[in-house]
Amino acid sequence: MRVSLKAILAVVLFSAVPAALAQDAATDTKKAADKTGHETKVVAKDTAKGTDKAAKATGHETKKVATAAGKDTEKAADKTAHETKVVAKDTAKDTDKAAKKTGSVVKKGAEDTGHGIKKVGEKTADAVK
Repeated sequence: MRVSLKAILAVVLFSAVPAALAQDAATDTKKAADKTGHETKVVAKDTAKGTDKAAKATGHETKKVATAAGKDTEKAADKTAHETKVVAKDTAKDTDKAAKKTGSVVKKGAEDTGHGIKKVGEKTADAVK
């Protein structure tokens, strides 16, 4: 069996090409995976930043709304307190007027009763004489 140098060289070259191509494909795959990983990392960071900004903005808006609602509630409470104070004063004035009127009527009634009793007493005294 005589093997020629050309045949050996051809076999070596033919077997080396698939190995070289396989290494090249592996390198390309690794590079693609690294690039994809890097891009995924960049996108994840951007998404996290966007989410953080949105959360901060939402928190800020929530705080603004809560502050405004608190101010409105405080204003309503102050207005209610003022109205209650005004109504209480009016009620007190009306009660005072009613008490004075009632006192005046009671006083007049007492005077009338006293005057009537005095007359009865005089008539009784006249009758006894």
